[in-house]
Amino acid sequence: MFEKVNAGHPDKMADRLAGAVVDLVYERAGGLTKANPRVACEVMAGHGRVDVQIETSLGRLDLRADDLDPLIHRLFGERVEGNVLIAPQDAHLSDNQTRGLRCGDNGIFRGCPPTEEQRVLTAIAATIYGTIPYDGKYIIEQRDGQWDLTVCQSHLSREQEPELRQMLKEAYNVHLPIINPLGPWTGGIDVDCGCTNRKLGSDMGDGVTGGGLMGKDLSKADVSVNIVCFLKAVASGQVVTAICSIGDEDVTFTYADGRRETERFADIVEQARLYILTDCGGSFERFAEWGLIRPLATK
Repeated sequence: MFEKVNAGHPDKMADRLAGAVVDLVYERAGGLTKANPRVACEVMAGHGRVDVQIETSLGRLDLRADDLDPLIHRLFGERVEGNVLIAPQDAHLSDNQTRGLRCGDNGIFRGCPPTEEQRVLTAIAATIYGTIPYDGKYIIEQRDGQWDLTVCQSHLSREQEPELRQMLKEAYNVHLPIINPLGPWTGGIDVDCGCTNRKLGSDMGDGVTGGGLMGKDLSKADVSVNIVCFLKAVASGQVVTAICSIGDEDVTFTYADGRRETERFADIVEQARLYILTDCGGSFERFAEWGLIRPLATK
């Protein structure tokens, strides 16, 4: 079984805003390809209000609260009220990186190759969202050689349901999906709240362990080590695990077959940077739309 939410779900909208903040910090620091700023961003959005808390190495002259107004309004609309707090990064955390890139936090990590269920449901979610770009969430299970699918899609009328059923049957061999069991509904933050890193299963599939992926720079192991664990799992077809402590300069990856690889954290950061640049169009906001289980990016 697997659940996927689309990029319009309130939790993913919060992730996307946090990712847009990370993009902005990298831009102000000199660009993703060469800069290594520090930033951690948390977002909670709901019922006309968006609250953002940011810790960053950028000074107040480099990043101000009103810099976020265009991002908030682009994602959540002009009528929402934004409440932004920007604080300097803790001095001890900042000192951790003075001698070069080292693990910015503790963590345990588990990378897993995407399953067929996860690939299919992600494709379904992206297809539906491409036509109906509003809040949606989906569950899939393979049973007796067929896909059992539940679609909860906002802004989908009953008149549109037969066409959606036909498309799912023809494109994905889904038989009689359950669509909006409680009837048509309107989603988004007017009826629900969204928070960063609340959809770990949707983002990471079977690799869910501790930390979330969103709203952080590449010095955070939750971002870089998780990404590299995933990439190693995809490349090897095996489960790959790792563990690190704050300040570590090296991380050891353990494969399911017992093989072990130790890499410099600085090199892990560069692999994760390349992933964001290539698979996510150079944008942490784009990364936040789907997480590691991405449409057409889990081959």
